[in-house]
Amino acid sequence: MIDFNATIADHLAMVNGLAALLPDLQRAAREVTRAVTSGGRVVWFGNGGSAADSQHLAAELVGRFTRERRALPAIALTTDSSILTALANDYSFDGVFARQVEAHCRPGDVAVGISTSGNSPNVLQGLQKARDLGVFTIGLTGGSGGRMARHADLCLVVPARATARIQEGHILLGHMVCDWVEAAVMNGEDAGVHQS
Repeated sequence: MIDFNATIADHLAMVNGLAALLPDLQRAAREVTRAVTSGGRVVWFGNGGSAADSQHLAAELVGRFTRERRALPAIALTTDSSILTALANDYSFDGVFARQVEAHCRPGDVAVGISTSGNSPNVLQGLQKARDLGVFTIGLTGGSGGRMARHADLCLVVPARATARIQEGHILLGHMVCDWVEAAVMNGEDAGVHQS
């Protein structure tokens, strides 16, 4: 039988460990705010559950998180099945995000790659292409961080080993970024996060 109490304890330990990431999380939030308030956009990408998180977090910015405000420019590179299958077929699956980054990203944008292992080749290639284009890159990963730190300007490593706990950390971090950005846009300035 599954010990739900142990699962909850593991989740809480992961959440408590996120406090160490707050300075980098604030930097990530500032970069996303800068992009969406200065004519740039945020692109999100990942595989599987990380693809779903990419779509979820892009939707929070285009729609709303908790406040009514203008739509913010964000897209998930995981949603167009024709593009994904064409690129995978004509090139390789490893390049499905890099090619889209090349098409959509410009300096001033932010690219967010999500990989629980930090080693997904297509996510790493997408981040590297973004860096080559002068785009600020954020990686969301977990465990040891994998190779992602070498491909991202800023890497947020969730302090957990289990994929489920890492994904839970990613969505919490993503929601915190969306909350910051939304408050900043509505206040017309870079909203601060206060640590207690």
